[in-house]
Amino acid sequence: MKQRHLGRSGLIVSRLALGTMTWGGDTDEDDAAAQLLAFRDAGGTLLDTANTYVQGESESVVGRLLKDVIPRDEVVLATKAYGVVGSGPMGRGTSRGHLLTALDQSLKRLQTDYIDLWQLHSWDPVTPWDEAMAALDWAVQSGRVRYAGVSNYSGWQQGATAAWQRAVPGRAPLVSNQVEYSLLQRGIEREVVPSALDQGVGLLPWSPLGRGVLTGKYRNGSPADSRGNSERFKPFVEPYLDERSRSVVDAVLTAADGLGVSPVAVALAWVRDRPGVVAPIVGARTNAQLQASLAAEHVVLPDVVRQALDDVSAPPIGYPEQMPRWSSEDLET
Repeated sequence: MKQRHLGRSGLIVSRLALGTMTWGGDTDEDDAAAQLLAFRDAGGTLLDTANTYVQGESESVVGRLLKDVIPRDEVVLATKAYGVVGSGPMGRGTSRGHLLTALDQSLKRLQTDYIDLWQLHSWDPVTPWDEAMAALDWAVQSGRVRYAGVSNYSGWQQGATAAWQRAVPGRAPLVSNQVEYSLLQRGIEREVVPSALDQGVGLLPWSPLGRGVLTGKYRNGSPADSRGNSERFKPFVEPYLDERSRSVVDAVLTAADGLGVSPVAVALAWVRDRPGVVAPIVGARTNAQLQASLAAEHVVLPDVVRQALDDVSAPPIGYPEQMPRWSSEDLET
């Protein structure tokens, strides 16, 4: 698997990341071990989790696997902090107290002395911005975190954070933003992508398969064992089952058929090679699903196919992201 720098940093990661949101829940530990071995054997290095996945059990599974299955130093370990992990007002958010407590807990569950990439899982509107950033700085300066990132930040939030961290020597630079991005969700192209390219922030797309819809499995209804047929995840999948999404899925299926590859490979190859993207994060319930994603490594979309997919999935973009072409006379009137 090819490797890429994460943003404007020295950290090098595989251009496909393995997500672990279901580990310890829908994916048992034996299946998780099989996925980790398959990912490592394919050349994958970036392993992503969070302290809230399965109430912390995902991190615990990762920790045990990095102790018993493959060596810790064979992966770039990423986790996140922000969500609810305790009672009371200090049980969530990006306050210094919550973040540093969450970091201690993550390190214990992961059975490691350091985290390669520690990410703020979401923007916190009630905690002073400089307090959250100072906690990131301390985590890096203490050696318990190597690189700092964020997740689900908008364009202005990402740009302001990156600029703040660069303003004073010694602050931990912002190297990544983990955001939803796929042929069915291209909203980040309005402001997040241009900001990332300008600030040197690497993008880590989550749900690059459009919440599973781009696989084509929902084309004729929701399979009994799918997320779209579960009470918990049905609201998560339903927004991408509309007519517009159907036309995009049809285009992916047509491209896959013409190229002799899977729809998964087409969808992953498209998002993997978008400007600013470093590594799409794939979360598989089974090893068979992961193998389908790994097969995308050798798929390169022809320009004509890429353009067709761009056209059918194009998001609405206008002012002010795209300024009209005015003449100097127009501006003076």
